Amino acid sequence: METRAGLRLQSAVCSTQVVVVRAPAADVDIRCGGAPMTEVGSRAQGGQLDGAYASGTLLGKRYADDDAGLELLCTAAGEGSLSVGEVTLEIKGAKPLPSSD
Repeated sequence: METRAGLRLQSAVCSTQVVVVRAPAADVDIRCGGAPMTEVGSRAQGGQLDGAYASGTLLGKRYADDDAGLELLCTAAGEGSLSVGEVTLEIKGAKPLPSSD
């Protein structure tokens, strides 16, 4: 899938929706619940949630793959886990704030 910053995607197997915050130069296979994600508004729905990708997504959290240069922001939580192909995306940690001492 060709990605660009600002692209809104939805899962075909659960209620998860994300926005691409940082997009890699190459095409990537963004999935949720084991199924490819589609642009918001497309009618491609249905399918079964893969149990191996059913850890869920959390509203407002960022998911990233630094090796691929991909960062997603979850705008609607769901039952499926985000992945690039078969590699599950992890929640991106917060940046440490500088010390005020």
